Amino acid sequence: MAGVSTKEIKNRIRSMESTRQITKAMEMVAASKLRRAQAQVLSSRPYFEILYSTIADIASSNRDFSSPYLQERPVKKALYIVIAGDRGLAGGYNSNILKLVQSEIAGKDAEVLPIGKKALDFFRQHGAEILTDGYAVAGEVSVGDCFSAAKLLCRRFVAGEFTQVQLIYTHFASVLSQLPSELELLPVRISEHKDRTPKKFVLYESGPLSVFDAIVPEYLGGLLYGALCESVASEQAARRMAMDSATKNAEDMIDDLSLKYNRARQGAITQEITEIVAGAESS
Repeated sequence: MAGVSTKEIKNRIRSMESTRQITKAMEMVAASKLRRAQAQVLSSRPYFEILYSTIADIASSNRDFSSPYLQERPVKKALYIVIAGDRGLAGGYNSNILKLVQSEIAGKDAEVLPIGKKALDFFRQHGAEILTDGYAVAGEVSVGDCFSAAKLLCRRFVAGEFTQVQLIYTHFASVLSQLPSELELLPVRISEHKDRTPKKFVLYESGPLSVFDAIVPEYLGGLLYGALCESVASEQAARRMAMDSATKNAEDMIDDLSLKYNRARQGAITQEITEIVAGAESS
């Protein structure tokens, strides 16, 4: 900081104080949104768990039906649903999820369904084949949108346009930990339910196959909405952590600049006293 005037140092201190106020405000906003997002994650789980339990019961008690959602075919074309954020300033939240999907689709015949502005912008820049840009703003995607998207995916999967559907999202482990994750949506795999004990005396009026095929789109819609809630909570947690770190860095810089300002001011005072004494002695 040699050669820098006290005025310049003071201006830098004011600038850092303004930055600290902005990052602190953004941290508080992110914390508020995080609380709401966590509540949505918890409220979305019971519905999903009921559908999951029903599918597991049907799959474990009926081995003789063949649903198109269970058919495993050679992967010719895959669809990747990618959930990212709408804004930056969230640490590595967006970059981590986009790195994951980039490594997954490398060298594959794949189409993407981006959810969130960052995902849409990324795939447009890389010239990827985009299924639809109707979910460009993740913050505006509703429960109904998730179920509509699930029905669209199911229709196209049954028609053979895709042989595999993967979901890329960020799992909200805790406020301090958010994990980029991948989940296969289609085909539905029932191998994990082989040892499950089914409920006794369950009678499906229109038959287990009809019930299964009717529930799968609802099940996938619940998965999409749950993943969206997890991703939104992860984004807000990452932004809160990033803004907290930025605030602490700004405070450290203010402390450092204040120390240098005081030293520079003391040096100027000492210099002025020396000049006065020297002038008095010469006279």
